[in-house]
Amino acid sequence: MAIDVFSFHGGRVTSPTTTLCDRADGGHLIVYPSQSVWERSELAPLDLYHWSCLVAATGRAMLQVLPQLDGGCVNYWEAGNWSLNDSADPAGPKNVTEHRKVHHHIFGRSRNALSDDWKWGEAPKFPDFAKKKQWACNHNPLNGDERDAIARRVGEILRESYGL
Repeated sequence: MAIDVFSFHGGRVTSPTTTLCDRADGGHLIVYPSQSVWERSELAPLDLYHWSCLVAATGRAMLQVLPQLDGGCVNYWEAGNWSLNDSADPAGPKNVTEHRKVHHHIFGRSRNALSDDWKWGEAPKFPDFAKKKQWACNHNPLNGDERDAIARRVGEILRESYGL
């Protein structure tokens, strides 16, 4: 089960159950908008603004509080593709507007990443849907202290930079 890291009226930040980037390689968080939509253009303008601010604040917070990201960066990836895989529940072809749920993955990119999948200066490498659980079981999520520090900083950034 995903761990909630931060939430406000613009959405929520979670530490996912299926961690795709080990904490030592930069870490992985997911940011969901305040309402479930299949495509970002379905969000009302103010909801889109608040969610975008939350995404940006989360990335900045990761960069500012995680020592493993010193001199590094973050990658933002809007996703929802695996939910459409024929093998995903429910099995079979899916209607995209019913099954895809917009969210942003934020991946920390460390200059000192140990995994070849997260090698500095290269695009990340993800497995096929069928192999994602096996692949992800080798990745440790951000720890409680890291999540708490990110949550505090996200709140500060939302107030100080965006007036939210």
